[in-house]
This record gives sequence, C-alpha cells and structure tokens, in this order.
Amino acid sequence: VLKLFKLLHRTRQEVFKNDTRALEAARQKINEEFRNNKDETSEEKINELLKIASDVEVILRTSVIQAVHTDSDKIVLITRKDLLQDNTPYLDKPTKK
Repeated sequence: VLKLFKLLHRTRQEVFKNDTRALEAARQKINEEFRNNKDETSEEKINELLKIASDVEVILRTSVIQAVHTDSDKIVLITRKDLLQDNTPYLDKPTKK
C-alpha cells in the first residue's frame, strides 16, 4: 500500500511538474482517498482499492498532457516519454500471411 502511495505521488510530481495548482489538488486527492480507506480490513476490498489506485497511476502517466498558453492563440503541449508511443499504421484491408 505504501509503495503504491509513494508511486502515485511520484507520478503526480512528474505529470504536473511546474503546475502548482494541479500538484496541490492531486496531492490532496491522493491523501484523501488513502486516508478515507485506512481502516479497511477486508482483503477483497483492499485488493480492489489497490487495483483502482494502480489504474489511476497508469492513466495519469500515459494519458494526461500539460498545455501552456504562450500567446493569445497558441498553446504548447509538454510531452513526456511515457506519452510517446509507437504508432501502428492503419490498413483498410488486412493482408493475409
């Protein structure tokens, strides 16, 4: 549980780097969720909560993109290594092997 808690906070720091409002909001939400479930004793429920937390970490790491307004009509996207994925070309007619 502690390992996942720390991982979520590390991911939060990487994903929301230089965005103090988002960093603080994510910190509060992570802490609140873990605090609300700290007295849980059911192994099944704990495993379910750990799975949810793990899924949230993956979604944060692979799906959240930061954007910065540079001019009134321009936005710069800040990419991370985890966001960049290999692109598989789309084929209208699959080839037979």
